[in-house]
Amino acid sequence: MTYLTAFGLSVAFPLYHSDNRSLKKTVLGRASGRFAKDDRQRLVVQALRDISFTMRSGDRLGLVGSNGSGKTTLLRTLSGIYQPASGSLSMEGRLTSLLDPGQGMNLDLTGWENIRLRGYFLGMGKADIARLEADVEDFSELGQFLDLPVRNYSSGMVVRLAFAMATAVHPEILIMDEWILAGDAGFMDKAKHRVEAMVRHADILVLASHQAGILAQWCSRLIWLDQGRVRAEGSPMEVLAQYLPPQQFEEIEKTKSLLATNPVF
Repeated sequence: MTYLTAFGLSVAFPLYHSDNRSLKKTVLGRASGRFAKDDRQRLVVQALRDISFTMRSGDRLGLVGSNGSGKTTLLRTLSGIYQPASGSLSMEGRLTSLLDPGQGMNLDLTGWENIRLRGYFLGMGKADIARLEADVEDFSELGQFLDLPVRNYSSGMVVRLAFAMATAVHPEILIMDEWILAGDAGFMDKAKHRVEAMVRHADILVLASHQAGILAQWCSRLIWLDQGRVRAEGSPMEVLAQYLPPQQFEEIEKTKSLLATNPVF
């Protein structure tokens, strides 16, 4: 049974140059309770504070909050990139995290070499890697650029390669930041159905996004993070009603009503 459970997760980042008196005065004067000292008496910023939730197969969790609220930190902690200062994290299922366009890519290697590297990382055999290469080549439409080192790619080409590789394999637990929803209009029009298929086939989804319409459409539950804490949790429309300005929420309600007659999932 696929599951993901976070209990009391807290993450803190030391401010290594905090011995400077003016910095301390400035930080402590504006901290609003988010800064503290760790057991080594270092000044730290509390990026996440006491985050708990449980997800089972079929759950879709969306994260909302202003920049710096802790959304990306939580995604990185769930993905194993950050170690929590306290609390625990347990899961069952194959996890894929899509947090950064360049995640897992070696810029000195060619596109082809990066595709094969991804296949090896996923434990694929030769036949599966060959299918992965064909799928990424067809979807990314990068053609002969796949023969070049990735450092020679434009930012848009990097997104195309990263997107094609990331969405070629369907995970059981999908951790996704909103970079995957960005890109040039022509490519994203083509990519929309591929993203939706990936979301639909994942057992569990955790998505952070500023696009309220996507969260209302794709998620069954939202958490509103504010200064590293959970400020509200509930159904998408309940949380968005608290989080969004009234006029913007009314637009989401109208869109939601239209989608109800022709749902994506």
